[in-house]
Amino acid sequence: MTTHLVQQFEFLSEIERLREVERQNLLLDGSRVENSAEHSWHLALYALAFAPYAPPAVSIPRVMQMLLLHDIVEIDVGDHPIDEPTDWSAVAAAEERAQKRIFGLLPDPQATALQACWQEFEAAESADARFAKALDYCQPIFQTLCAVSPPKDHLRVVCENLTTGRATTLKDRFPEAYAAALELLSGAEVSDPDFAARLAFLSEADRLKSILRASRIASDTRFENSAEHSWHIMLHAWILAPHSIAQVDVTRVLTMLLLHDLVEIDAGDVPIHSTLDADALARIEAEELAAAQRIFGLLPDAQAAECLKIWQEFEAANSSDAIFAKSIDRVQPVLLNIATGGGSWVEYDVTLPQLESRVGDKIARGAPEVWAHVRALLLPWFTERGRL
Repeated sequence: MTTHLVQQFEFLSEIERLREVERQNLLLDGSRVENSAEHSWHLALYALAFAPYAPPAVSIPRVMQMLLLHDIVEIDVGDHPIDEPTDWSAVAAAEERAQKRIFGLLPDPQATALQACWQEFEAAESADARFAKALDYCQPIFQTLCAVSPPKDHLRVVCENLTTGRATTLKDRFPEAYAAALELLSGAEVSDPDFAARLAFLSEADRLKSILRASRIASDTRFENSAEHSWHIMLHAWILAPHSIAQVDVTRVLTMLLLHDLVEIDAGDVPIHSTLDADALARIEAEELAAAQRIFGLLPDAQAAECLKIWQEFEAANSSDAIFAKSIDRVQPVLLNIATGGGSWVEYDVTLPQLESRVGDKIARGAPEVWAHVRALLLPWFTERGRL
């Protein structure tokens, strides 16, 4: 099992690099380009929000998994804008080599399973893959059409994509999205009220890409944001699920982690090592509940209620799924701090006993083997600095 953990953490560390791959799309506020990690998180949220529009044969959990994985190959081959001249056969060959290398870091049978999932998405022959592809085509379109001030060149690309490009497949695969895109492109409002509500929710969720956390990314070039963090810990949960102390429903865990940080759009991120009294903690809890009610409340009523329910289950951390999800939420920041020479541990003057109390106990509650492995990785840093 230890050998498996070594391989699994090597994979999880390698895919962290996806957040340094830039795309052509801008955030909705136009402040910067989107990266492929936060794009993948947003697509998983698209799958959840637009689930009622999926054909009956489609499994939304599998669609979410495909979308979490689909761009990992860009670590090696980069992103290729659809409007630029490109040798797509050469790109396909390079991506095939990339998926073999990156997913091959995992132990079997996980490596085989993730390779098969990626290849199914690329082939776009199954019902799940076709709907996943449709969402992948939708998000860049709505990212432009719902933007505060979309660049004219981006609008041109959207128009060409919808009329003669790959997005014409939306007519059959996701006709509601195709109709909505044409309405927005013409300057009209979306006529389907439920689709409009879901799109408003997804547009609001884009703001999570601008919420900065205390941890810096592994390259130490900038602070991590909460959207790319959510993507990364979803992969952590998927890969590390075999180490849960109790049996869990991985699809529910992934949904919890997909949604859990959306409240930070209103309430902000609270660093785990910050010192807060009881009154401050109570105020933060109230702010987060109000944020959850507002943000999920953008969705149609039934879906809003379901999202709020699963967010509250995560916060309560009483079920096996929530306990494991909470455990995994604590793992990834530790690894980033190790990679960046201490990161937030230095800023908050953290000692090993403090880390074990605030982080270790929570990880061990849901995944003791994972905590034992992570503790062995971090112990040299605290030992060398006498923070035991």
